[in-house]
Parts: sequence; C-alpha cells; structure tokens
Amino acid sequence: MENPPVIIIGMHRSGTSMVIKMLEKLGLFVGKQKDLNHEALFFQKINDWIMHQCGTRWDNPTLIRYLLNNDDIRKLSKDYISFIMKTPHAISYLGLKGYIRYRTPANLPIPWGWKDPRNTFTLPIWIDLFPDSKVIHIYRHGVDVANSLKVRQDKVLQEEKAIYNKRKPFYFLLPKRSGFTDTVRCTSMEGGFSLWEEYMQEAKKNVNNLQNRAIEIKYEDFLDQPEGNLKTLAQFCNLNADESRISEIAHQINRERAYAYRASKKLKTFADSVISRLSENGYYE
Repeated sequence: MENPPVIIIGMHRSGTSMVIKMLEKLGLFVGKQKDLNHEALFFQKINDWIMHQCGTRWDNPTLIRYLLNNDDIRKLSKDYISFIMKTPHAISYLGLKGYIRYRTPANLPIPWGWKDPRNTFTLPIWIDLFPDSKVIHIYRHGVDVANSLKVRQDKVLQEEKAIYNKRKPFYFLLPKRSGFTDTVRCTSMEGGFSLWEEYMQEAKKNVNNLQNRAIEIKYEDFLDQPEGNLKTLAQFCNLNADESRISEIAHQINRERAYAYRASKKLKTFADSVISRLSENGYYE
C-alpha cells in the first residue's frame, strides 16, 4: 500500500489526543468527523463493533483475546470491516467529496490515520487489514493516568447524582436506563492503575511484533523535548512539515503536566505502594 495508515495506540489520558492534534496540524489526515477526544467517529464505531462481539469495552479490554484466537470470527470480522470501509459509512471519515473521489480511506494519496485508545487491543485486526500500518504508542506515568481517570469519574458521579435527585420521581414510571458512572473500575486508583498495566502490556507486545513499523514515545519525554519528538513523529508519518512549523506547534505544549502526581502527597504515597509495578513499565518513581 502506497500510504498505509498511521494508527495511534495507548492508554486513555496518556496524551494521545495532544499528539494527534499536533500531527493533524502538520498534515496527517485523521478524519472529517471526530469526537471531543479527536477520535474519528468512523473508526470509533468499528472498534465499538469489534469489542461488542466479545462482550467487552475499553475498561475491560482483555476479553478480545477470544475473538483474536478464533480464526473464523477473525476472518469474518476482517472481511466485514474491509467491506464497510468501501461503503457510504466512510463519508464520516473522508467527507462527501473525499468519498466520491477515493471511495475508501485506503485509497487516500496522503498520510492518514486515526487515534483510539482501544486500537491497543483491536490492532491485530487492523494489521490483518493493513499489514504495512505504522503504529505510534504514547504512554504516560500510570499514577497520573489513574488519577486523571478518577478525577473525571468523580466529576461524572457528582453530575449524575444531581440529575438523579432531580429526576427521581419520574423513575416511578420510566426506569433509569443508564448507570451513575462511565466506568466503576476507574473510580478507584487501583482500578485505573491496573487498567493502565493491561494497556501497557498489550501495547508493548504490539510494538515488539511490529519492530521498525512502530514507535514509542513517553509522554513525559515528549513534554521535555517537544520539538525533537514532534519532528521524529512527523518523519515517521512521512509528513512534509518544515522545521519552523514544527517548532511553532511544539511551543504550544504545557510542560507542567509531566509527573503531575508529584505535587500531591496522597498520590506520591500511592506511587510508592506500586513502585515495583511501575518499574516493570519503565517508571522508577
């Protein structure tokens, strides 16, 4: 394939949104319709479908191994996705004009790709479809990731409490359809941290399998040297970006987000309690 896709993997809250926004500014096409996390809705829905088959989701992703180990279902899944990528469903990614001209993302003559943390686990199927894919793995300190997830879920819970108290009388006739949180697992530091471990383990395995077609960037290193790391990623994605543009975009980064947990005594204590698990993933404090 002349322009194989660039697939961004990595745990939620690890800087993947930051990176893909920068790469988009440098010329990587990442879709017309995207959500607030800069994930292309077209590929997001396909990942939804893949995980739904396994009765799993982003916060309990390891069950996908049953699909990957079933040759018949895996081949059928590949065939279906290959077909759906050539249908009008792809308009959400290509845009109407792009679909009329190219018919499928695979025909794009420019660097293209997408970001979705769940790519970390669905990647083998995408590699079945695009054997020459390039993969970028962004990873961040597990305590910062777990805390970011917990803070977000604490906010969701407070919002849901307010809605529940307001609407409670209506549930007399119409039962509540949704729960009180997006993910119970990530309402605790241990839950979020153990999920980070699962994503790290899977991502590292994928990167090792792909060898020079994959690159890993530590979030904290990226913040420390944004210009050099962004230049490396631009070259990896075959983007024709001049150095002045790379420098301009790199200087927009907030470097203070690296190792944010150090500012909290409570989070530092948690980090000390999981130091052996952190060290297994390249972090030693």
